Amino acid sequence: MKSMRQNIVFFHPDLGIGGAERLIVDAAVGLQNLGHKVTIFTSHCDRSHCFEEARDGTLDVRVRGNSIVPQTILGRFWILCAILRQLHLILQISLLSSELNDLKPDSFFIDQLSAGVPLLRLVQRHVRVIFYCHFPDKLLAQRGGTLKALYRLPFDWLESWSTGCSDTIVVNSNFTKSVFAQVFPRLKQRQPGVVYPCVDTEQNDVHHGETPIDHGDQLWGGIKTLLSINRFEAKKDVGLAIRAFAGLDQTERLNSRLIIAGGYDPRNAENKTTHASLDKLATSLNLKTSTAKTVISALSIPAEIDVLFLHSVPSAFKTALLKHARLLVYTPRNEHFGIVPLEAMLAETPVLAANEGGPTETVIDGVTGWLRDVRRADDWTSVMRTALSDDKSDIAKLNGMGKMGKARVEAEFSKSKMAERLETEIRQMSSTKVRPPVARVLPENFAELAIVILGLVVGVFLVQYSR
Repeated sequence: MKSMRQNIVFFHPDLGIGGAERLIVDAAVGLQNLGHKVTIFTSHCDRSHCFEEARDGTLDVRVRGNSIVPQTILGRFWILCAILRQLHLILQISLLSSELNDLKPDSFFIDQLSAGVPLLRLVQRHVRVIFYCHFPDKLLAQRGGTLKALYRLPFDWLESWSTGCSDTIVVNSNFTKSVFAQVFPRLKQRQPGVVYPCVDTEQNDVHHGETPIDHGDQLWGGIKTLLSINRFEAKKDVGLAIRAFAGLDQTERLNSRLIIAGGYDPRNAENKTTHASLDKLATSLNLKTSTAKTVISALSIPAEIDVLFLHSVPSAFKTALLKHARLLVYTPRNEHFGIVPLEAMLAETPVLAANEGGPTETVIDGVTGWLRDVRRADDWTSVMRTALSDDKSDIAKLNGMGKMGKARVEAEFSKSKMAERLETEIRQMSSTKVRPPVARVLPENFAELAIVILGLVVGVFLVQYSR
């Protein structure tokens, strides 16, 4: 069936650099390539800290709703500020101006933050809403003491209710789908679709040449590299990669290096503290470290550096790192999907990842890489040893895994494949006559209402106390 061209409006909180942002950009570009008109609204987009498509004119990105509410209050209350900023954005373009109406939207695509879904249903009653759940926010939020738990109650309730107001819900993996059912028991009648994130297979036609390992160690004059790519956040457990690398003896580490690269926002306190703690860990394990913030400084790092930290590397350099790495070391536990393993496999680089969560749906153990227990650092060290080996049989094994990985990504995780799956979900949503109700705003019973009100009171108290 030939798809009908639609005007699709995206809403995303902060269009920076990360897995969720990469998915939004790829989804938007993919839908544009299928003939749809796409507009992205966001509360923040730093042109020096976003993907190329968001700043080079490929996508129509509009920053709204960023003039009243700050991103945080004294570095805290992110979720409260994010919700208020999203509501401000929607009100600004729908009630304070005719911008949204002028776009004549057919569908809304919202991800990460569902709070604005009911409001969109009210201001644009005939437009369908699809919500993409990367992972339930109530599980992503860092937990604290009793006050923090009470403060989170209204937000957890709001997330469940507002997510249920979406016409269609999709998730990024079967793992997330199983978690969704556990976290939102009231939405048990809803069956989210699965739309896997993707990588751009069309821009990776030429990578390793004859064989990956034959000329894959040239960036630093022949130094063999192991690569970790993640945001600098504690939950990514990059320390596992450092501990595993330190488990190699000095002769095994000779002429090799562990590179830790990823999204780093100087505004983000956690990025700073995580980088500092990782550097401290490596130093305590007698590994020499260095940090580079530009490509030029990264390429001039002395050969004796064991662990190199790279902040927010440009896409082209990231591709080069993936191309030249012997192994991608992907450490997050219970990652809901994980786009970096796909990028590595597309570059014909084998992947070492946790044997749980999303990577189990992308990495085939023994075929495109290895899946290992995050509690057994020695097992990760053993895989690193194989990856750094110059034995012909080990090199042949790595090359074979690389080719199998690339073939798997091209067949199952291309941008066109994701866009087609997403378009199918949107088309089915548009043809469904019955829509979820949005009338019930209050909790179902007095006890639940009391808990929500108590959470709101605690939130106000914490805001006042933090000033």
